[in-house]
Amino acid sequence: MDVQARVRGYVELTRPMNAVAAGVLTFIGAFVAGASTENVWMVAAAMAATAMATGAGNAINDYFDREIDRINQPQRPIPRGAVSERGALWFSLVLFAVATAFAVTLPPLAIGIAAFNLLALIAYTELFKGLPGLGNALVAYLGGSAFLFGGAAVGDVGASAVLFVLAALSTLTREIIKDVEDIDGDREEGLNTLPIAIGERPALHVATVLLLVAVAASPIPYLRGTFGVLYLLVVGPAVLVMLFAVVRSYRRPRIGQQYLKYGMFLAAVAFIIGRIGVVLPSVL
Repeated sequence: MDVQARVRGYVELTRPMNAVAAGVLTFIGAFVAGASTENVWMVAAAMAATAMATGAGNAINDYFDREIDRINQPQRPIPRGAVSERGALWFSLVLFAVATAFAVTLPPLAIGIAAFNLLALIAYTELFKGLPGLGNALVAYLGGSAFLFGGAAVGDVGASAVLFVLAALSTLTREIIKDVEDIDGDREEGLNTLPIAIGERPALHVATVLLLVAVAASPIPYLRGTFGVLYLLVVGPAVLVMLFAVVRSYRRPRIGQQYLKYGMFLAAVAFIIGRIGVVLPSVL
């Protein structure tokens, strides 16, 4: 295999779009918490630490999921032979080391969140991945914690707490739908995911309820004055996309979770625009 194909395989291990998106969520958390030109380095270091840790987590997850992926995702780097199993493991450890180097330059609370998240990632792959709902909840926490980490980097975690809850609920919904999509491979490997434990349709019902809770809570940042009215104008379409996604998941889980990802991205845009709507008038 040529060098270019191997390099492409290592990049794919990190899920680069997901890693970059996690860094952007950290930026949003910092922005909402009042980031300014005085703490640009803190924000940049937090974003880099998040992106690297996310890439490392994805790589090590592929390492542990290599047998499952031969059934569910044969096109991924390890199953198709672009990256060796040992190479994926060492690559993830290097990325974790780089993430740690950035994280230790941040305030103590941010370091604490980073350390807890590292332990959570290890616990997920070793202990919680195949447990009904618990593995999903841990992944949802890790996804939402990017907002908390960004807020902690600039000294105000409280301002990003609501965003953490909204993101965690949406991520938990998507994780359950993904488990429905992957049920054949998970059953083959003896995992006891939520759809296997209670059935596919009941699991989708749980996912739908979780998303409805997130939808009901979505106006809270506006009501608290964290975001302006522009937030409502953008989060409205995001909510509609996500509601469509869970409905679609009952027939096509793969399509449903993809649409849910689009809705979550649009919601992240709403967070940025909503905060700009509050900050810009005060600057002008």
